[in-house]
Amino acid sequence: MLDTNIIKHKIISDAALNIVLYQPEIPANTGNIARLCGAAEIRLHLIHPLGFKVDDRHLKRAGLDYWHEIDVRQHASIEEFLDSEGGLASRLISFSSHAELDYTKASIKRGYYLLFGKESVGLPSSIKEKFPCYQIPIRGNVRSLNLSTAVGIVTYHYLHQMKCF
Repeated sequence: MLDTNIIKHKIISDAALNIVLYQPEIPANTGNIARLCGAAEIRLHLIHPLGFKVDDRHLKRAGLDYWHEIDVRQHASIEEFLDSEGGLASRLISFSSHAELDYTKASIKRGYYLLFGKESVGLPSSIKEKFPCYQIPIRGNVRSLNLSTAVGIVTYHYLHQMKCF
């Protein structure tokens, strides 16, 4: 059973983008991403299992008092998410530090879903092989970017590209 104790939330009927977090593990990252979603009026999808409870104090602290401004949807599994959203094959792209394509090469349209993996191991190969997968280039000797940083980079890039801001 899903933990749906997040405070009442906003419903966005026509979100410019959807951020999808696959089994996020760190509540502060999810809270920061939720705040970004509220600020940009885009939808947030959380795919279970989560590494925390949605009423976790760290999650609330990171999202502060903005949870009522976020359209957040929870899904029991990746399969349930794909079934519930219908026709995602052409509107879902994924991100991985191991992808070969640069995120600026993706052609994004209104209503697309941006899928990010869990902090410790990213996305399973089966997902990266099923959907187009992009990376944020890293020049230094750093393995990857923080999840909330990566989400912020690509989200605002695509919103700008679509002239939403």
